[in-house]
Amino acid sequence: MANCVITSEHVFSSEPHVDKSQPLAILVQDGLIRRVCLRDEARDLAREANAELVDFGNAFVCPGFHDAHQHVFHAALFPSELAAEFVGTSEADCVARMAEFAAAHPGDGWLLSHGWRETLWDTPVIPTRTSLDVAFPDRPVAMYSGDAHTLWVNSAGLERLGIDRTTQPPAGGSFDRFENGELTGVIREAAGMFYVARVLADFDDEELARIYRSYFARLSAMGITSVCDMALNVIPGADGINEHIYQRLLDADQLDVRVSMFPCLSAGGREVIQARERLDGRMLRMPAFKQFFDGVSSQHTAWCTEPYENARFVGDRGRATIDHATMRDLVMGAYATGQGTRIHTIGDAAVAAALDIFEEAQATYGPREGAYFSLEHIEDIQPEDIGRLARLGVIASVQPPHVTIDLTQPARDLGAWRAKRMWPFRELLDAGATLALGTDTPTVAPNSLDVLWCAIWRSQPLTRKPVGGWYAEHAITRAEAIRAYTSGSASAAGRSDVGRLAPGQLADIAVWDHDLLTVDADEFLSSRCLATFVGGRRVH
Repeated sequence: MANCVITSEHVFSSEPHVDKSQPLAILVQDGLIRRVCLRDEARDLAREANAELVDFGNAFVCPGFHDAHQHVFHAALFPSELAAEFVGTSEADCVARMAEFAAAHPGDGWLLSHGWRETLWDTPVIPTRTSLDVAFPDRPVAMYSGDAHTLWVNSAGLERLGIDRTTQPPAGGSFDRFENGELTGVIREAAGMFYVARVLADFDDEELARIYRSYFARLSAMGITSVCDMALNVIPGADGINEHIYQRLLDADQLDVRVSMFPCLSAGGREVIQARERLDGRMLRMPAFKQFFDGVSSQHTAWCTEPYENARFVGDRGRATIDHATMRDLVMGAYATGQGTRIHTIGDAAVAAALDIFEEAQATYGPREGAYFSLEHIEDIQPEDIGRLARLGVIASVQPPHVTIDLTQPARDLGAWRAKRMWPFRELLDAGATLALGTDTPTVAPNSLDVLWCAIWRSQPLTRKPVGGWYAEHAITRAEAIRAYTSGSASAAGRSDVGRLAPGQLADIAVWDHDLLTVDADEFLSSRCLATFVGGRRVH
């Protein structure tokens, strides 16, 4: 459907300060939106442009959603036939579930799963290889945590990875040990990410292309037309960005979702400059870098200014995953050559330190065309840094479903005084910051309506708890949430050509059976995506 006029009674353009849907018609030619006019003019417009009229009646038409933070390789892998996905209720339950998966997947290759979170188990204790060794004495097992920051392996897995008690973990990572110094099989942060990349290297390109296609079809069915694929490691070459798979799909005309890749920023990194010369930019791009400044608060690896409420040792504040001076040199060096950086910052100390570096870069080099900065996650931020973030033009890339993973965890680990200021979406918008929304999939499911629900109602999509929302003063409106999930996320991808329904924009459009701006809350999550267009081509 190269040329068409899409029309409906309820079109939301996602333009600034537009808070309701309108009866409009959209002319799409050669993949672009050429004109937007009143619905009454739709038939004449189609006739003049020799275009097909596609009338969606009372359906809700909006820009395609843009997930600003995913780890696509892992997101595509874990709901596939190649790996298991479960949280489990205990260590023993997870081992039993893996045994069921192994029975259906005979052989001697890796057994892989994702999703366990010991904080959600009946008895919240860190697992060890001991239980896995009983069930799997010879076959390697790798169980990736739900927050994607910890790897749990058995003795056969340690051996396959070449890890013994003398092995030094990669910088920014660590190995858990028993009291006698032997390894427990739990590998954390950069080390876990590095070794899971070694496990995943066993899959061939045809397998990967197949699961990517399946995953993108799933996204299209949820009205998602663009994703940012973010590095999942500080180790260059093990960051999970598979450009060659994307290129394979693009060459075969099988890439139905726009992808912006963000590789790990390393010393002297020129990947972005080279990629800009290599890629056409419409479907596949590499606009900036990614780096990590800390971990996650549930594991006490988020970098905080004050100690954790349930500190595990004196001065337990988490830590920077890489040295501050090293991060400064990396970001400054990239910005000097016109390259931006998106930094993983969950604790308030990491947020403040990253803003210091961004501020220095801007003061030193001034504006750099095409270079921009973003902070990823921003779960806790000091109130004075909210205005500074907005003033510097730093994009706040947040994942609303993270708010509701475990409603008791923030107060338990960080204290109620910090919990009540966390994920401050309202304050960020009121300060003038650009808000971008995403999921951090596979840490949560990529469900587009869950993203909006958690930003608007700040409650768990399945249970609708807590009633009234978790610190509901931080909630944003429906129109604000959709703008953040479309044009805001496009900004996090360094794009100005998607995210709005306006002339000159790429024709990325989603159609829903309910008006997401007005449908009763009880029906919001049951809304169904009727159609998704990427560049005017219907992909769902």
